[in-house]
Amino acid sequence: MNCATGTITPYTPTTDMPWDKRRVKHLYRRLAYGANYNQIQAALAMNPSDLVDQFIDNALAQPLSPSPNWYDWTRWPIDDYTDFGDEAYTHRKEWVGQLFQECLDNGFREKLTLFWHNHFVTQFPAYECSAHLYKYHKLLQEYSLGNFRHFAHYMGITPAMLLFLNGNENEDGSPNENYARELLELFTLGHDNGYTEDDIVEMARALTGWRTEKWKCEPAYFDAAYFDNSNKTIFGQTGNWRNDADPEHPDNVVNLIFDQRTDNIAEYICTKLYKFYISHEIDADIVAEMATTFKNNDFEIAPVLRQLFKSEHFFDDANIGNLFKAPVDYMIMMYHEMHLDYDTERLEGFHWATAGIGQDIFKPVNVAGWQGQRDWINENTLTKRWQYNEWYIRWPSDSEKTMWVNLAKNLTNDSNDVNLVVNSLVDYVLPNGLFTPEEYGIAISVFKGPIPENYYNDGSWNLNWQEVANQVEALFYYLASLPEYQLT
Repeated sequence: MNCATGTITPYTPTTDMPWDKRRVKHLYRRLAYGANYNQIQAALAMNPSDLVDQFIDNALAQPLSPSPNWYDWTRWPIDDYTDFGDEAYTHRKEWVGQLFQECLDNGFREKLTLFWHNHFVTQFPAYECSAHLYKYHKLLQEYSLGNFRHFAHYMGITPAMLLFLNGNENEDGSPNENYARELLELFTLGHDNGYTEDDIVEMARALTGWRTEKWKCEPAYFDAAYFDNSNKTIFGQTGNWRNDADPEHPDNVVNLIFDQRTDNIAEYICTKLYKFYISHEIDADIVAEMATTFKNNDFEIAPVLRQLFKSEHFFDDANIGNLFKAPVDYMIMMYHEMHLDYDTERLEGFHWATAGIGQDIFKPVNVAGWQGQRDWINENTLTKRWQYNEWYIRWPSDSEKTMWVNLAKNLTNDSNDVNLVVNSLVDYVLPNGLFTPEEYGIAISVFKGPIPENYYNDGSWNLNWQEVANQVEALFYYLASLPEYQLT
């Protein structure tokens, strides 16, 4: 049960729930990948509702990722590839680097794009085609805040999905039920939620006719010769249902799902959004309000997220720092919040690092995707997180050292009170700080290091000392290894 008491009504700052650094960072951590000091200061000067609108409006206006030179490569008849496998995997690596760059630069749309990647799951090894990868990711970006009904329709006829769930093998007289089952069970309704086995069988017949060949790396196309051109009965409705290229076609079977199972879809999708952005302990009343908004806006995603992110429920104390960081969250937030540098080599390392701790982009664990929360943390992935902390936080560049010292000065108004400096840095990095004076005391000891205590007692130590950058480094390295740092 979620302990949060806030409702879906818009959040208005009060003495008990102030618009402060903690809530600003909560908004940035949940919607994107954390905020640096300057972003926090700018946000504090804004109305929280206006800031949410800014996130969403900027994402809606943001252009899609620029097309790479391989966006339309085929193997036949043009034969752009010189190698069947390795070249496509090189392109995948390049595109993941592009995605991470956009996570660092923009954040909100890319985080939402990854949410939909984990909803409409495909796995790159199933299609091994650069153009299919690009088209799949482009669709995720384009509809991340768009119309979910159209999103579900176009996803079913994109080559990556056709190959991953065998839709290209689904034909008249020999239906393949893989995609039909996941369309209902995972993509629209949820497990055992408003459909029968007969509905799946009939749905598969309606989805016949779409073709693509893996070895050709060709666009998907509809071939009427493979379509089951007869009546099907789905949800008790009989007609010659099909997956027409036009999402508004009156016989389009995806529209049938949305028309006949409106409530089921709205509740299922809003529950998933709630779990991603708020808590894995569901508040049924909040989800019901979101579902009503979803239905009233013809399954447009943006209005639902505006309502959720502006709500007092979103900013409730109980919902701050209660989710485990996904690997991508872990890596990108570290860079934003600890003011780390990055370059092309480090961007490439992100793919290797996030895959090593459980989130291999464009290769989720199975069709149900990464389950998140506690599944992100085990003996193997936690120790690797600690290892990456050392690689990325230790041995800072001169610019990183300068930014760390400036951060400490900005947070404390250039104080020489070591307790204030450490407490401010701790509260800047951890969503809810530390819980006891003893824990803060350990952090202070880590920060003080070998510098004699009398320098702190007589006030001679200050943030202009040459050792300060190394002290911040030691503290950040310590904090990044704590259980509290695994939360967002």
